[in-house]
This record gives sequence, structure tokens and C-alpha cells, in this order.
Amino acid sequence: MWILYNFCCSICSDAKLKDPFSLAQKDLQNVYEDIKKLLVSKAELKALCDYYFDGKGKAFRPMIVILMARACNVHSNKEGVLLPAQRSIAMISEMIHTASLVHDDVIDDSDTRRGKNTINKIWGERKAILAGDFILSAASMALARIGNNTVVSVLSQVIEDLVRGEFMQLGSKENENERFKHYLEKTFKKTASLIANSCKAVSILVNSDPEVHEIAYQYGRNVGIAFQLVDDILDFTSSANLLGKPSAADLKLGLATGPVLFACQQFPELHAMIMRRFSSDGDVDRAWQYVLKSDGVEQTNYLAQHYCQEAIRQIIRLQPSTERDALIHLTELVLHRDK
Repeated sequence: MWILYNFCCSICSDAKLKDPFSLAQKDLQNVYEDIKKLLVSKAELKALCDYYFDGKGKAFRPMIVILMARACNVHSNKEGVLLPAQRSIAMISEMIHTASLVHDDVIDDSDTRRGKNTINKIWGERKAILAGDFILSAASMALARIGNNTVVSVLSQVIEDLVRGEFMQLGSKENENERFKHYLEKTFKKTASLIANSCKAVSILVNSDPEVHEIAYQYGRNVGIAFQLVDDILDFTSSANLLGKPSAADLKLGLATGPVLFACQQFPELHAMIMRRFSSDGDVDRAWQYVLKSDGVEQTNYLAQHYCQEAIRQIIRLQPSTERDALIHLTELVLHRDK
């Protein structure tokens, strides 16, 4: 299974040149400052909106979008030159992502995010919701200025998916097979759709071939799902200091993620806990122990590997480029991240 993965990783042996974060650094320079310029508003609202755009994050999503843009540009004989509209899409992707985090923290009543207090904790739920809405509105205006109706349609799908994914997270399925399908679909809508459609959008701007659009989309989709699967693993294997949020956070929110769903196959006692969303006294601790006793974490990791392999299978169809190889190397970083 890993022959393709190992072969592709071997072409990324020059880590300094192919490291995704280093390679995209020049294009990402001042990206948060440029986002803040789009959020011009009255003092208090600006303070709320700027709170997460502090430049301390890795800009994971914009980095993928920029690398995909340059890889598609090379593939399309454009010499890899980044178009201003492509960089705008990278910024818009980060704005949509951040707005969704603000809203998620209100829904989940979260106190911490990225190692610091959430907006709702500091300013209250009402102002946090308004801040998230304002960031989305600014992203929508930036999207409209790109002037490409197809790109507008593609990125509008992301917002619909985010809402549908949040509704899906509120429910669960009785049947175990349907439950896992429900989980993966929710994972796509809440996490992977943004990456997939942003990658597709930058490919549309430079190439009219639907096959190239699909390659970009499928790479983003598979990397996005793998990223969330690893995130779900880290909820059981990392400390709060590394994650920037309390461990077992998903269980405490009543969510059955991949490790729990796999563990349920070995420990059917988890079924009742899942259906009542771990709401009874002791459910969270018992579920935690069942997961640790099972191979749920290993199975989820194996599934993440599968999605990364599929991402590689897609991206290798593009013409060779430094950015393409960095996107291949990125799958390894996604699998082995610790926060």
C-alpha cells in the first residue's frame, strides 16, 4: 500500500527546498496584515476580528492553497507565477476558517482556542457571533472582487457545507455503518470542503481543464479529511499544552470521533454511550478507557494514511514542480504532526 507513498516521498529528499511552510513563506508574508486591512471597522469590532489574525499561526490552509496555485500554474505552463486572485483565495480561505472557529467556540461554549482565551470568553457570545459574521461578510466581498462567477460558486459551497456539517454534528446514527459514513461526511463538510474547494478555485483561475480542477479538489479533500482524522487522534494522545485546548474535548462535547467508533467494534458497551452523547456520569472517563484499550487510535491512523495516499495519487498527476513535491511532502507532515 505504501509503495506509492514511499516513492513520492523519495523525490522530496531536499527538505529545505521542498518544505511546504518554507516554500510558501514569501507568498504568505504579511498575509494576516492584509486580512486585517479587509476588516476595517469600528474599534471594538476590529479588535474582535483581529484577535485570531495575530500572525502566530502556521497559516496551514493558505499555505496549501498557495502551493496548489503554483503547482497548477507550472502544470499550465504559466511558470508558477502566483496570480493576485490566487493569493486572495488563500486569504479568503483563512477568513472563512477563522469565522467558523469563532462560531464553533460559541456553539461549543469553549473557553480556549490556540492556547488563549476564546472571543466568546472575553467579549461574550453575542459579540463573538457578530464578529464571525463580519469576517464572513468581508470574505464574501473579497471573493466578489475576484470577478469569476465559477470561483464564487465553488467557494460559496464551502459556507453551505460548514453549516450542514455543524447540523450533522448535532446528531448521530443508530446503525454502526451509517454512523461511520455520517462521521466521514461531517468531517468533509466541516474541515475538508474548505481545503478542497479552495484548491479547486485557484486551479480554475489558471486552467480550463476540468481534470486539473478535479485533481486539485481531490488532493484538498483527501488531505483535509486526513488532517481532521489526525486531529481526532490527538484528542486522545496529546496533552492540552500541545493542542491548545483540553484533551478529551470531543468526548466532553458528546462527539464520537474515529477512535471511538473503531473502539465500539471491540467494546459494544460504547454504543449506548454514543447514543446518549456521553451525557451520563462517568461516560467520558469510561469511553476514554475503552478507546485506550482498543486499537481505535491505530485504526484511525491507518485510515488517515489511506487518505494521504489517495492525495498523493491525485497530485502526482500534475507536472513535476517544487510546489507539487512540497504538497506530496505535506501529507507526511499531516500524518506526523503533534498539534
